[in-house]
Amino acid sequence: MADWLDILREQRKDGERMRREVPKMLANPDIAHAQVMALFAALEKQAGFVEKLVAVLDGNGYEPDIVTAAERLEGLYAELAETVAEKARAMR
Repeated sequence: MADWLDILREQRKDGERMRREVPKMLANPDIAHAQVMALFAALEKQAGFVEKLVAVLDGNGYEPDIVTAAERLEGLYAELAETVAEKARAMR
């Protein structure tokens, strides 16, 4: 059986790296609206995937700490997607 806590910890590390990198990317004055929209789509897709994962883990009776870790990961990606969406709106 998968060690979900280890998997989610690794995914969280990736998400935290993105949390540091995304603002740098968005601050680049040469970034195109199409690039911002592509980043937004990727983050929304990741947030949607993790949302489904949370539902599956919760629905299958996984331990609360595993479900909570997945929920935190979902929140991280949703937060990043919102940051990128704000940039896209500002570029209009």
